[in-house]
Amino acid sequence: MTMLARMVIALALPFVFAGAHAEEAQDFPLRTVKLVVPASPGGPIDAVARIVADGLKAVWTAPVVVENRAGAGTSTGAAFVAAAPPDGYTLLVMPDSITVNPYLYPNVNPDPLKSFEPIALIATATQLLVVRPGLGVADFNQFLDYARRRGADVNMASAGTATLSHLTEVLLEQRTNIATTHIPFKGAAPALTALLGAHVDAMWVMPAPAVPHLRSGKLLGIAVTSAARDPSLPDIPTVEESGIADFRVDNWQGLFAPARTPKPIVEKIGRAVADVVRTPEGKSRMAAIGFEPRGDGPDAVVEIIRTSLPKWAEVIRRSGLKLSE
Repeated sequence: MTMLARMVIALALPFVFAGAHAEEAQDFPLRTVKLVVPASPGGPIDAVARIVADGLKAVWTAPVVVENRAGAGTSTGAAFVAAAPPDGYTLLVMPDSITVNPYLYPNVNPDPLKSFEPIALIATATQLLVVRPGLGVADFNQFLDYARRRGADVNMASAGTATLSHLTEVLLEQRTNIATTHIPFKGAAPALTALLGAHVDAMWVMPAPAVPHLRSGKLLGIAVTSAARDPSLPDIPTVEESGIADFRVDNWQGLFAPARTPKPIVEKIGRAVADVVRTPEGKSRMAAIGFEPRGDGPDAVVEIIRTSLPKWAEVIRRSGLKLSE
């Protein structure tokens, strides 16, 4: 084969592969698509995945199933998907912990930017700081003053060590020089129950489970971590409004495929997911569990990962937090 022939083949191959992938995407999916949830059934990740799965079943002829693979702070399920064939049939529904786990489980967790093809930002939610009414504080700054006076006597509940509710607490302590006592629970529900029973003083939580207790007066909401006020809680200011600059924490859920999944397949899945979460039913079901549906593309996922990685790296480094694998 002449040098010219080799050059022609080398130049043509990318177009041949691109055409093959585009044709493959047209027929996708031809068999069962698996949405891997790296957590136990019943939590917010699982709920979001099942909303997406139900919507995709309605638009695809192939089955869509949810498979729970919990362990190592969502790293076990993430590692499973990262090692799967890059064909679009094994996908990962992953929360914000994808930007935390590299610093807590470095031997288990795959690289969030190199191991996956981001498909879509499915949904987001804020974190809400709630306190028991008997604490005697009426707003966020009064809470900070109270915590500075009482220190370790202030018991802060969380959904568990290294969960977003815990890390938001740690971030607040580092940014405001307060020092409270962390009381971890096995999930947000028991933590919220403890707060309602006045066994702890405060906690960060997604708004949805707390809203009924705010309306009944059993809890007081004093700040949210989003860039703007939560539409469902318009009277509760953001942390930034209350005087702590650049304090943003989002609960978010993204959809990922293994690295090297062909771009036409990624794009086709992304369009389908965006359509699902933006339907009236998708919006309603997401709102019921406290999420704002998004459906943004890969660039939005990459941006939130790149922004979050250095933030949580510094928080964890300063805290000295370590977990066993």
